[in-house]
Amino acid sequence: MKLTGINQLWVADITYIRLKAEFVYLAVILDGFSRKVVGWALDRTLAMRLTIGALEQAIESRQPEPGLVHHSDRGLQYASEEYIRVLEDNRVIPSMSRPANPYDNASCESFMKTLKREEIYANNYNDLEHLRANIEEFIEQYYNRLRLHSALGYRPPEEFEQQIEASGPAESRSATMVFFENKRTAGRFLKDCWGRGLKCRPLPQTPSPARRCKNALMNAEAVSK
Repeated sequence: MKLTGINQLWVADITYIRLKAEFVYLAVILDGFSRKVVGWALDRTLAMRLTIGALEQAIESRQPEPGLVHHSDRGLQYASEEYIRVLEDNRVIPSMSRPANPYDNASCESFMKTLKREEIYANNYNDLEHLRANIEEFIEQYYNRLRLHSALGYRPPEEFEQQIEASGPAESRSATMVFFENKRTAGRFLKDCWGRGLKCRPLPQTPSPARRCKNALMNAEAVSK
């Protein structure tokens, strides 16, 4: 996706954090355009309530328009009926990474690395509530408001969003999507995109290696004649 504003793409991921006596889990949702953390949840379990809690927080705080794309890996927590139902009820389009391709979710993975390097590994926590308070402060007071990002012109996410909102109405900017898929699936997806207000265009079909080889042989024969 080629993003032009906020609430066009959200990316989600889960990580674990080790405490003295237990492992706990953090689910996070970032805005793909501004890198801002828009929802998060911390729990002792990987049950559905973890990811749904982060998603509901993001929806409540952002109130996205229909057509938002939600991207995640292929974890059960994101593929569950309960999670998909929340997405559909809010007219959010679900998207998942291609098999064995983690790069689609790189921005959220990068946030997890930043969180652990700059907060988790630098502190000791007494219990889950101590960790929760520190993560909340890290996200709300530091990461979203103060931490500079090279991808944002060395501005923090909140300042970047404010400048984008001041530059013009969000209605005048829309994301475009480029995809490669078989014609039947691509046609259905293209129709769904139009229905949700997205501008989508399919990539041209790339010839298979066998077809390219055959074409090269035919061209060689034509030249020899």
